[in-house]
Amino acid sequence: MKPVALITGASAGIGVELARVFAAHGHDLVLVARREDRLTALADEIAAAGRLRPTVLPLDLERRDAVPTLAAQLTAQGLEPAYVINNAGFGLSGLAAKLNRDEELAMIDLNVRALTELSLSFVDSLERHRGGILNVASVAAFMPGPGMAVYYASKAYVLSFSQALHQELARRGIKVTALCPGPVPTEFQARAGLRGERAQSVLLSLSTERVARIGYNGFSRGRRVVVAGIGNKIAVFLVRIVPHAILMPLLYWGTRFAARNS
Repeated sequence: MKPVALITGASAGIGVELARVFAAHGHDLVLVARREDRLTALADEIAAAGRLRPTVLPLDLERRDAVPTLAAQLTAQGLEPAYVINNAGFGLSGLAAKLNRDEELAMIDLNVRALTELSLSFVDSLERHRGGILNVASVAAFMPGPGMAVYYASKAYVLSFSQALHQELARRGIKVTALCPGPVPTEFQARAGLRGERAQSVLLSLSTERVARIGYNGFSRGRRVVVAGIGNKIAVFLVRIVPHAILMPLLYWGTRFAARNS
């Protein structure tokens, strides 16, 4: 079986840049997302740069049978993950009780359930290749998020789960890292219902390319948690010392201000 780096959410944003940086370091890739045309274009670009052409697997990871389907497709092509990069995910802004319930549950399916299943389904092959798991969380993972309650909670799960796996799988030679970026100019803001120009912070925002490089470097070094950017490191520190009674109203009104329909 040929070892590959499996990257989800590889059709846009941080996922595209993670694919580029893993390819630049010589990894053979499998790209997973719903939009086949974008995956194919990225695979063509990587191949044109003289790298191994990635395998493209268009798939909706919100489906309950997505991971078994993915595993079967990999096996059929003689591939097995040495690395799993869980980047797929989305957010929604608004009051949790007023948002579309099906969309909120779909967010949990993708951000939490699919990530968990992908992290645990290939442990044996990760061990064989002494590889690892890179889970894309967020600085949102360090705090409650009124105004984006389910999204923040989903990322808190990703951070907690990844840190626990880091400890559990270390004895099997498997690295596990949680990458925590702050605001990044991607399609995320539009999907979440945030105004792009107001959803970004000059001090906290980093480019997708920069986040991917930071994430790859920290993952390669076996870091448990990687917070991308000095501004975000400061923000996480402040979150830990500011009482939630003060913090949560600020977060709530900041999210409401950035939302399209606040």
